[in-house]
Amino acid sequence: MFLNNLNRCSHKHNSPSSSSSIFYYLHRNFSLWSMKKDPDLESALSRNRRWIVNNQIKNIILRYPNQDAPVKFLQKKFKTLDLQGKALNWLKKYPCCFDVYLQKDEYHCKLSKRMLFLVEEEESVKEMQEPVFAERLSRLLMLSVNHRLNVVKLNELKRNLGFPDDYLIRILPKYPDTFRLVNHCGRRSSMEIELLSWNPDLAISSVEVSARKQGSSKPCFSCSLPSTWVKSWERFTEFNATPYISPYLDSRGLLEGSKEMEKRIVGLVHELLSLTLWKKMSIVKLGHFKREFNLPDKLNILLLKHPGIFYVSNRYQIYTVLLREGYNGSELIDKDPLVVVKDKFGELMQEGLHEYNRRHYEMNLEKQKKKGIVSVRKEKRSTEITEQDDSGDKLGALFDPEERKRFYKVLFDDDAP
Repeated sequence: MFLNNLNRCSHKHNSPSSSSSIFYYLHRNFSLWSMKKDPDLESALSRNRRWIVNNQIKNIILRYPNQDAPVKFLQKKFKTLDLQGKALNWLKKYPCCFDVYLQKDEYHCKLSKRMLFLVEEEESVKEMQEPVFAERLSRLLMLSVNHRLNVVKLNELKRNLGFPDDYLIRILPKYPDTFRLVNHCGRRSSMEIELLSWNPDLAISSVEVSARKQGSSKPCFSCSLPSTWVKSWERFTEFNATPYISPYLDSRGLLEGSKEMEKRIVGLVHELLSLTLWKKMSIVKLGHFKREFNLPDKLNILLLKHPGIFYVSNRYQIYTVLLREGYNGSELIDKDPLVVVKDKFGELMQEGLHEYNRRHYEMNLEKQKKKGIVSVRKEKRSTEITEQDDSGDKLGALFDPEERKRFYKVLFDDDAP
C-alpha cells in the first residue's frame, strides 16, 4: 500500500517540485512514529546491552550440569544470542564474572565466586519479593477486562515485571484464594490465570497514590517536559484538566474514541509501566494485550499525543514506551530490589572489563618495548577503549542492518533466551 501511494504521488507531481512532494508524503506518514530524541532516555535504553548478553550467558551456565559449561557449548549458544566471534575471547573480557580454565585440552567456563554470590543474593531477593510479585500479578489481572490473562502472553512480560521463570509453580499455589489456572480448550497455549478475589486496597493507581502523598483530592498526571515546549504544555494542561479516570474501573461503559476513553487508556498504560522494573515496555508486546486491556488499534498514535507523560523510542528499530516521570535524566528514580542486584552485576561486569583492558594494554606495551618501538601517543584509559576492544568480536555483525535488527531484538526482548 505504501509503494502504491508513493507511486501515485510521484506520477501526480511531475514538476521539479515532485521530489519535495514525495518528501512531504514520507514526512506526513512516518511522522506518526517520530518524537524528539531525549539523549538521557536514549542512553537509559542502550546502557545495558552487554549486561543483557552476559546475563543470558549466566543463565545458560547455571542450567548446565554442575554449572560448568564447555566453551564449545557456549560457542554454539552464541548463534542464539546473535553474537559472532570467539566465545573464549568474549568470556575472557569479563574475568570478574566468568572463570575460564583449561581441562584436558578443552576450555571450560563457570561463574566466578563473586558472580555466584550475586546469584544467591538475587535468589534471596526473589524469595523475599514473592508477596510483591503476587500483588503485582493481582493488579495486572484487575486491570484486564475479564480479570484473566493468557499465560503465553504473560510470559512475554515476566522479566519486565520481575517475575521468576517458575512463577506459576512458585507463586500461584501459595495464593489459592486469589489465583487459579484455567484451561477451557485443553490446549497448552490457551491456559489462563484467573483472579478469584478482588482486593480494593490494590485498586489504587500510582497516580492516585502520588496525589494522596501530596495531600491532593484530585489525582492528575505529571509532565516532565522542558518549559520551552510551549504547545505540548498547553495540550497537556488541557488534557489534565478533565477528571482522572482510574484504570481499575470497568471501561465497558465508555464510548470508543471519546475523551473519557482516551483518559482511561493513558491512565492504564501509565499504570502498566509503573508495575514494570524499568518503567518501560515494548509497544508491540503491549499491543498483544489489546483485547485484554481494551486498547485501541493505533495505540502508538495515542502515546505520541502525550509526550509529557510518555517517551516513545524506536532505538534499534524496536519501539519502546518509557514513563518519563520514572527517570531523572538517564537514571531510574525508584529502583526495585531486583534492579539493585542487577546493577551490582553490571558494576562487576564493568570492573572485569576495565581489568581486561588494563592487562591488554600492558601486554601490548611490553610487546612494543621488546620490538624497540617507543610509543609517543598516550592511550586513553576510559570506557572508549572498552567500546573499541569489544568491536573486535563484532556484536551481531552490527554493520549488517538485518543482523543488527535481530541482535538488538534478542538483547531487549523481555523473553530473551
